[in-house]
Amino acid sequence: MLVTFQKRALILALTACLLLLSACTSKPDHETISSGVSTSSIISSSVTSSQSHIISQTPSSKAESLAQIEEEWGHTGNTPTEYEIYPGTRDPWLWPFSRDSIWNMPIGSDAEYVSANLQPSYFFGVDHERHIKLKASDPIREVRAPSQWNKRWPGTGLQRKMPVPDNLIIPDAQGQSTPNECSAFLMPDGRTIKQLEPTCRVEYGKHIVGYLYDDVDIYSQGIGGTHYGSGLSAIGGSIRKGELTSDEPIRHALKINVWGEKYLYYGTEALGYRWPADRADSYAPMTYGGSNPKLVMGSLLALPRNLKPSDLGIQTEPAKKIFYALQDYGAYISDDSAWDSYDIPAELGVTDEVKEKYGYSMTGSSGPFVSDMQKIIPKLMIIDNNAAGSVGGGGKPCRPLAPNLPKI
Repeated sequence: MLVTFQKRALILALTACLLLLSACTSKPDHETISSGVSTSSIISSSVTSSQSHIISQTPSSKAESLAQIEEEWGHTGNTPTEYEIYPGTRDPWLWPFSRDSIWNMPIGSDAEYVSANLQPSYFFGVDHERHIKLKASDPIREVRAPSQWNKRWPGTGLQRKMPVPDNLIIPDAQGQSTPNECSAFLMPDGRTIKQLEPTCRVEYGKHIVGYLYDDVDIYSQGIGGTHYGSGLSAIGGSIRKGELTSDEPIRHALKINVWGEKYLYYGTEALGYRWPADRADSYAPMTYGGSNPKLVMGSLLALPRNLKPSDLGIQTEPAKKIFYALQDYGAYISDDSAWDSYDIPAELGVTDEVKEKYGYSMTGSSGPFVSDMQKIIPKLMIIDNNAAGSVGGGGKPCRPLAPNLPKI
């Protein structure tokens, strides 16, 4: 009887300790995923915040380098066992939109991968986007619609008005060079984003040209914007300045433009787009030539979880960063590259940073980085069950969720 009593006493003591420990370590949720899944605030000791995108950080968290990510998480199919959240508070301008935004949700454990059958292209490009923070002192200027696609200035018809810095210059299209020139402007209120495309302003202090999208709250899901081939955002999913040259990994989804005439489908099974895109190009019925109805505007592409950079012989650091972002978050098809090229949308200045630090170009038909990307892209697969109720395919996210946005 004495032995039995001691065992029971020991069990009761251990149970009490576990309950006390649970009470001390549990924390209230800060956000709830819109699909109804409540996110846990349990934070792994190996999870940290990106210093360049974080404006406050818990004292116990440590810097997470790309090497630490590779060592601790492995990128070989390992997934967190809880809905974990990166600690700290992020800068909404550098890391925008809600935690459950398509741009911030990782690929899930229930993701269904199907073949995309993308082939190496002749060229690899960067679709430059302009991200501009406006000041209260910036003068109010007219926003006019473009005169035409290949000659945008001086524009026609007043759409609305908005602040525009007097020294902002954005070149017009030149001959065969007709870049998308997507732009996103953060209003002085720190919340409202105005987006234009194709943006043009060739004279100091004048009006600005571009089709203006509806206002978007930087604290919202932020799906829509002026990548008008798909209706997707001009700032969500963009590679930002510093992301390819810092030691921290990219912790958000990307965007990619593919050749519509070769790859994108339009037909009875799909009208050229799927959620989260809300459209295809106006010329899609005549031009899209793809045979796979799953490969359309808005398709989420990602690398398989068991793939490693070494499997493909990836050498350059920027390509390794993009590899992991494509594996953890994927990339949404956002526009038609319109020729034998893949383009990655990135903030203006990203290519200069990479050239300055590493000495090679991010664009072209050859070169170390371009060669790496031509190895990566054919390995992309479609996340077929990506949907509003299962962003990234649903299940447990393969990475912790985005940190809190600051309260305002």
